[in-house]
Amino acid sequence: MKKLSLLFVFFAIAGVAFAQDNANAKGPVITWEKSSYDFGDKYQGDKVERTYVFTNAGNEPLIITNVQVTCGCTTPKGWPKDPIAPGGKGEITIGFNSTGKIGKQNKVVTIVSNAVGTANTVSFTANVLEKKPAQ
Repeated sequence: MKKLSLLFVFFAIAGVAFAQDNANAKGPVITWEKSSYDFGDKYQGDKVERTYVFTNAGNEPLIITNVQVTCGCTTPKGWPKDPIAPGGKGEITIGFNSTGKIGKQNKVVTIVSNAVGTANTVSFTANVLEKKPAQ
């Protein structure tokens, strides 16, 4: 009897987990060609940009409503304002201004959208060196 009860509990848990996976599969899904980037060594005052390319791998249109950054040195320069159809591609460009920064910088950018899943961030790193020596 104990084995039968354990077997029932196992199948109940497995059924709930399977149902949640199916629920998450419906809707827009962001998949990134590359979600992180390393700018390498940069000098204080350098300004750089990176364009992140994504695909809507889901089965409903993807709508990006905002791109959030954590400090003024990082700026979203553009993202699609129109819905991205299933299978469609889009780009988000992020700028970084190293003025006032020194050392290793790790920045995370959050994409606010109707996407399901957890691929709602991109990131970059840079090693900011002291000002460029005079030439």
